[in-house]
Amino acid sequence: MHLLIDNSNTLTKFALDLGGELSEWRGVIATSDLSKTSIQNTLHSQTFERITLCSVVPDSTILIKTIFDQPIHHISHQSKMPITIDYPNPSKIGADRLANASAAILDRQGPAIVIDFGTAVTFDVISKIGSYLGGVIAPGTASLRDYLHQKTALLPAIQLEEPNSIIGRSTEEAMQVGAVIGYRGLIREILSELRRELGGTPTILATGGDAELIGKGITDIDISDQDLTMKGIQVIGRANH
Repeated sequence: MHLLIDNSNTLTKFALDLGGELSEWRGVIATSDLSKTSIQNTLHSQTFERITLCSVVPDSTILIKTIFDQPIHHISHQSKMPITIDYPNPSKIGADRLANASAAILDRQGPAIVIDFGTAVTFDVISKIGSYLGGVIAPGTASLRDYLHQKTALLPAIQLEEPNSIIGRSTEEAMQVGAVIGYRGLIREILSELRRELGGTPTILATGGDAELIGKGITDIDISDQDLTMKGIQVIGRANH
């Protein structure tokens, strides 16, 4: 079997490639809690012969590579992928963005735009011939929410949820409207400009922790898939082991 690791700034996720299908079993560790012990405890009952690592956290990459004896493929711009890269400095592209772009064209042709709602929200653009062109990086919803609480004296910490009304009847409700409804406006405007510049009718895919909450109010999104990054890690791993 084949272990797949998605190491992001917030969470590190584990899954198994079972001959082409993703396992129902998943492991999740807060990246801040990542250690040899936490990884061994998470994987204690799993067996695998090889590993594909998608990491955007250099310290975690070093840790993971020291723990395992199995061969590890660390995704980079040099990996074999179902996409080509048309980008001035390919080494600067995050491994997660390459995985998302690879998954975006698995069952369909380009053009496509992938929105990943993570610590940052990223937009990755794939041309009609399957080339990675670049994209957009903006602060994630949690970053904006936490900034208001941390940088002001009276604004409280809030949990993101769907507002009941556009008119906030308390400080918390007003912040919810700004964080959720306002953020959807940011997403729509960026999508509109990307579509205009890219041309054609790109497929819009969404993934990441806030995809369900923010994405459900954006009708432009064609596909929402929480496994998108893991599917990209899977296909790249199969091509490189």
